[in-house]
Amino acid sequence: MFKDFFKIFSRDIGIDLGTANTLVYVRGKGIVLNEPSVVAINKKTNQVLAVGSEAKTMVGRTPGYITAIRPLKDGVISDFEVTEQMIKYFIDKASEKFFSFISRPTVVIGIPCGVTQVEKKAVRDAVLSAGAKEVFLVEEPMASAIGVKLPVQEAIGNMVVDMGGGTTEIAVISLGGIVTSRSLRVAGDEMNEDIIQYARDEFNLLVGEKTAEEIKILSGSAWPLEETIEVPIRGRDLVTGLPKEVIVSDEQIRKAIHRSVRTIVSNIKSAIEETPPELVADIMSQGIILVGGGSLLRGIDKLVSQETQMPVRIADDPLSAVVRGTGVIIENIDALREVLVSIEDEKVPT
Repeated sequence: MFKDFFKIFSRDIGIDLGTANTLVYVRGKGIVLNEPSVVAINKKTNQVLAVGSEAKTMVGRTPGYITAIRPLKDGVISDFEVTEQMIKYFIDKASEKFFSFISRPTVVIGIPCGVTQVEKKAVRDAVLSAGAKEVFLVEEPMASAIGVKLPVQEAIGNMVVDMGGGTTEIAVISLGGIVTSRSLRVAGDEMNEDIIQYARDEFNLLVGEKTAEEIKILSGSAWPLEETIEVPIRGRDLVTGLPKEVIVSDEQIRKAIHRSVRTIVSNIKSAIEETPPELVADIMSQGIILVGGGSLLRGIDKLVSQETQMPVRIADDPLSAVVRGTGVIIENIDALREVLVSIEDEKVPT
């Protein structure tokens, strides 16, 4: 009875703690927050100046003593203290309009496949330190599959490819577990780096990460387009040191990111090769589901379909698939407990 009473006032939340963006789901309210995973810090005082959208506007535009950083790299925590402060900010902001005086929240949070026990504990400890009462971990492709309403608990093969900012997660799911998986440190950020390197090699042009991401969004593709897209790319000439602008086409950007795209496609094929034949037959019927920001790369579904000889579809609202999955879990924690990831705490030798 008391458990049900407190549940009414609960602000339990699900979090997609991404390398590029963090999304938060509040029980009974839906997705309430979607902000960049960026923190601005004053290096003189070690004080956090801004988090999220406000901090991202400072990237590349701050004086020397202020640095705007992303505390997660390749999907895992690279700066524990800053990550803890960022999570606390997001939890507080997401729940500021709701009852928060009764109890601390239970949190379900997505993590990449294949992370180590140390990395799992780092995520759990950061969320607990940020104010959570209890923390449950779920692998991101599993959360994505639940978020797009795939029958993950049935004896049916489901294949999900989650292309995020720091990692690409590839998984075949059946009976509430991951049968085959791949976790690549090749995703949207790597494509941005490819564009930066291409501009340097081809045009002697130095561009920033934010500019590279904008070029990728405006003209990036994995498949030849019917109509050519041309966009200006602006930066600093490495020869003269002066501002410079060049016009690039979608074909040039496709060439720039080709290596990263091929790496992702090759790993999708490898995952299929390791999948039991009965589940492969299911996937041929169900199709491969693409989620995450990388699924919005023009023509990526056509390329994956051609290379795998399987139907491929992009999920509805692919950017929020993981956080919607954590939301479904937080709303039905008892029924979906089997999909959660366990953490093996090290035993202290006696």
